Amino acid sequence: MQGKERVFQAITFELLAMALIVPTSALMMKQEASDMLVVSIGLSLFAMLWNYIYNVWFDKIVGPNRIERTLLIRIMHALCFEGGMLLVTIPLVSWYLSLSLIDTLILEAGVLIFILIYTAVFNWLYDIYQPYQKWFANFAQ
Repeated sequence: MQGKERVFQAITFELLAMALIVPTSALMMKQEASDMLVVSIGLSLFAMLWNYIYNVWFDKIVGPNRIERTLLIRIMHALCFEGGMLLVTIPLVSWYLSLSLIDTLILEAGVLIFILIYTAVFNWLYDIYQPYQKWFANFAQ
């Protein structure tokens, strides 16, 4: 996967995740939707940067053949990615939303469960359908 496709994949991943998470988390946490949107945008920007860096690193270690990755490798990929995200997001979200670390952990746990499943499914489907290659390959020629 080349640089432009990695950027496309990261943006697609984040936009779809935000569309699902912002309204749901605002309702469940009884927070203002605007606050959840600010948190979501900030975390998405960080996640896109982390996604790019992490996946370049992961491909160098595991190899570039994404189609042949096993379920165990995909689970490991998702767990390590989210672990790195949590180290940064918990203190920031706690501060911004004026939540205790425990409340933030509960919020993050709910989001994490969703994102773990979403990450594995999104990347699996992305690898199978390769939308960037199908939609933009003709423009590169």
